[in-house]
Amino acid sequence: MNFNALGLSPQLLEVISEKGFENPSPIQENTIPHVLQGRDVIGLASTGSGKTLAFGAGIIEHTTPGNGIQALVLVPTRELAEQVGRHLTELSRNQHLLIEIVYGGVGIEPQIAKLPKADVVVGTPGRLLDHLERRTLNLSKVRTLVLDEADRMLDMGFIDDVRRIMSQCPKDGRQTLLFSATMAADIKVLTRQFMHEPVEIRVDSYVDPSKLKQVYYAVPDNLKFSLLVHLLRQEHAGLVMVFCNTRVNADLVEKNLLKNKIEAMAIHGGLSQARRSKIMEKFNTKDVYVLIATDVAARGLDIPDVSHVYNYDIPTDPKQYIHRVGRTARAGADGIAVNILASRDHDNFRAVLWDNREMRIEKLEMPYVERVFFSRDSPEGRDGFRRGGFTRGSPRGGDQQRWDAPRHGNRERSNSQMRSGGKGYSSQYRRAPHQASRPEGPRSS
Repeated sequence: MNFNALGLSPQLLEVISEKGFENPSPIQENTIPHVLQGRDVIGLASTGSGKTLAFGAGIIEHTTPGNGIQALVLVPTRELAEQVGRHLTELSRNQHLLIEIVYGGVGIEPQIAKLPKADVVVGTPGRLLDHLERRTLNLSKVRTLVLDEADRMLDMGFIDDVRRIMSQCPKDGRQTLLFSATMAADIKVLTRQFMHEPVEIRVDSYVDPSKLKQVYYAVPDNLKFSLLVHLLRQEHAGLVMVFCNTRVNADLVEKNLLKNKIEAMAIHGGLSQARRSKIMEKFNTKDVYVLIATDVAARGLDIPDVSHVYNYDIPTDPKQYIHRVGRTARAGADGIAVNILASRDHDNFRAVLWDNREMRIEKLEMPYVERVFFSRDSPEGRDGFRRGGFTRGSPRGGDQQRWDAPRHGNRERSNSQMRSGGKGYSSQYRRAPHQASRPEGPRSS
């Protein structure tokens, strides 16, 4: 099927053609006809699957310029707000819609000045509530309400904010579109409360499994960072993403990679909006090829041409693993996901395997690496204290150790325990895991 068969206007088809899109993605093909009919839709799809056009087509076709705010798009992060707003602006070029983007971390006065003229608003829950409380945001004419990355908004603690915003939109004649990677219990509650007979559309991951190679290395604690440096120097064909579980670790990895002459930048919720925007600009223009990210900061960022994903920390939430590795092997390109397991990572890795039993992750023998010094001086100071965590230094290099990290007795495993037929993680570890530690918590928008 091509876009001409979806019932889109010639003006929108012209823009789609100019952008080089030939055929709709699965989420677009299955969603756009229902959206154009005015149906409520639940779309279960991951980042990078083409969701913006899937819901944006309906917004563009149903919105009249200069008639007030007729569409509202809620997103979890500032970066996703920028990204969605930019895409909608490009797609609506022929319809001359005014798209306004609102989020926290920047001055509110320029937003207040622009909102009265907006046709579509894209924003984060916190700043949208600020405007509602100031009475600078009028939602009385909203006909299309979109929740993008709904599961992430709820993970970040925005569920009450989302409910308050949705309750301010008209009930009669409103179309609600919800997009999420998972269908958590809280999301089901929202759909029952705010949606009318929604059509549920579920599409497989946009990642091509045949193009994605997944591997892991079991390493001594004091060689974890050394292996990362070795691999970054030896292998990369495009952009690289390195995932850490905490802001502190992301900053430490960035600092130590820079000391080893590897151009890298870290992005997380603790940075100013100006800094985050500058980092993404450098990464997207390939001035920097290594982006170190936490799950909260990376969620929603649609970054093409990522050849390698490195899990320097294994996620504490197994569902985050799919989001991470889904950054590569897109649109027919090859990709590699590399997991670096020190002793404290094995419990989290077992949890990942338990949740994704169909996956095959090959064990690779650790190559000879030159030991690299890893400095643990945190940005907060040499004592290393931050949010109850404690870092313990060692002149031999290695990984950050924290009192709030998983602490279990099975600190070492033999090679025979780690293998399954010589490759892969042993099936004896695919039992229900114990969940220890916690992901990065809620961040303000």
